[in-house]
Amino acid sequence: MEADGSRMYQGSTSLTERTVIPVTDPGAQYLALRPQIDAAIRRVLDRGYYILGPEVEAFEGEFATYIGTKFAIGVANGTDALSLALRALSIGPGDEVITVSHTAVATVAAIEQSGAIPVLVDVEPGFLTLDPALLNEALTDRTRAVVPVHLYGQAADIPRIQSFCRNHGLALVEDVSQAHGATWGQARLGSFGDISIFSCYPTKNLGALGDAGIVVTNDLALANRVRRLRQYGWVDRNSSTEPGVNSRLDELQAAVLRVKLEHLDANNDQRRRIATSYSEAFRGLGIEVPEVREGAESVFHLYVAQVDNRDSLRNRLDTAGVQTAIHYPMPIHRQPGYLGRVRTIGSMSVTDHAAGRIVSLPMFPELPEENVNLVIQSLAGVYSGYLRDRESNSG
Repeated sequence: MEADGSRMYQGSTSLTERTVIPVTDPGAQYLALRPQIDAAIRRVLDRGYYILGPEVEAFEGEFATYIGTKFAIGVANGTDALSLALRALSIGPGDEVITVSHTAVATVAAIEQSGAIPVLVDVEPGFLTLDPALLNEALTDRTRAVVPVHLYGQAADIPRIQSFCRNHGLALVEDVSQAHGATWGQARLGSFGDISIFSCYPTKNLGALGDAGIVVTNDLALANRVRRLRQYGWVDRNSSTEPGVNSRLDELQAAVLRVKLEHLDANNDQRRRIATSYSEAFRGLGIEVPEVREGAESVFHLYVAQVDNRDSLRNRLDTAGVQTAIHYPMPIHRQPGYLGRVRTIGSMSVTDHAAGRIVSLPMFPELPEENVNLVIQSLAGVYSGYLRDRESNSG
């Protein structure tokens, strides 16, 4: 999951004297799909049905079909999606849930929201997703679930994690908030978990025009429980079978997401083309480019490279009109608000090392080719200059 303010990324994607090429630009997708999105919004307004109506029901069916699960349940946001998924599994106070420290704070916040204790493990070098080799060390008699985060559009090692969960009777809850449409083998991420969750925050590969989230599962009992929990525990408007919350997906967002879902695969293909251009150019500079697992297909929600002297590089790129970001500069185990609230396993050396080197470059399907080339040229010039300076100083 991710909680960046989307306004900070909005900007022109045409080159003018002071144009900044943004890291992402959700406004560009609206403009690209404006006739369809405006028509979908008008359809909702004309119908006059605004909450959990026919658009939500249609989107839930279409998204479940797309992911390859029997059920999808729309909720208010990705954080709620994870919290409700854990609650549907009857995970709560005293239970432990294993996940990573290298993720958005929202992942851990959702685990705490369910009442469970987050247990954080390190990530694999190169892929920066949950290291399955550390799961056994994190396991206790209170462990109830594992939440791998498919980070930056890249799949975690889902076969190994799935095998571990099955061998130890644990629930597998995929966090697919940054990997809508990504695959392992012939199956889409989100279809491997006992229950899986997605955020549709505006900057996501499948982004709403506000907050939205989705829970998917093949288990009818889990699906029905999430449906109850998202609306006060209701079985009908006069009967709550258990305490619930208000986490409903509204009709406007569902209608917009239905439009965008039709274009998701094409947009992901364009993200991969941009990523290929970046990686081919940057490998020759000695920049550590994002790896993609054999047998998996990334959808490059973000293009995250690893570089030395990151702060200087970012400042120089900013001067050149190329915006960058860091996802994420401070791991959860070092966040002041979570000190003493989470349990960590091992040294977290890979996470800590990556946190000082990662940089997110402009990545969204509407990014014009000339701007992709400008990003490449700017970074190549800046990084080559940095290497020359380092060699000169060392001499």
